[in-house]
Amino acid sequence: MTDWPAIVGRHKSAVWQTAYRLLGNRADASDCFQETFLSALDLSGRQRVRNWSALLMRVCTCRAMDELRRRHRRADRRDDVADFSAVASPNPGPGERVLAAELSERLRLALAALPGRQAEVFCMRCLNDLSYRQIASQLGIKTSAVGVLLHRARWRLRELLSPTVATEDVEVKP
Repeated sequence: MTDWPAIVGRHKSAVWQTAYRLLGNRADASDCFQETFLSALDLSGRQRVRNWSALLMRVCTCRAMDELRRRHRRADRRDDVADFSAVASPNPGPGERVLAAELSERLRLALAALPGRQAEVFCMRCLNDLSYRQIASQLGIKTSAVGVLLHRARWRLRELLSPTVATEDVEVKP
């Protein structure tokens, strides 16, 4: 029997931080948070879970990346308004707020454009601060493969986020 209140209590903060950091707004992060725990509950009914933290972080990252990809597809069909509530600084000026929102949106779109494994490894390393060994263990791959995936993700992000990127690669709406 799994003690769900204890699991949720122990891991809710890390799952919320991961979801919010990737998605940038409360509504989407809340949905991702709930989907993460529901997926983990479903999975625990089918097989034994040895590392709840690893499972929850991986599921949360995957759910958030799926949402970013959905946003990217929706952005191609309509104009999105910048979400100024995601700005990290408590008292930025109007210009700083616009720049931060644009950069956040460009990063989210660029992450959504990465292949799944690369985006997952990048988020686990750069946003969750996991070591190569921890990432390799969670994904069931070699540590060297983590390094390769991370290198490729960073290289592609540099291309996508460079000021001279062609508009057909990543389209950022004002």
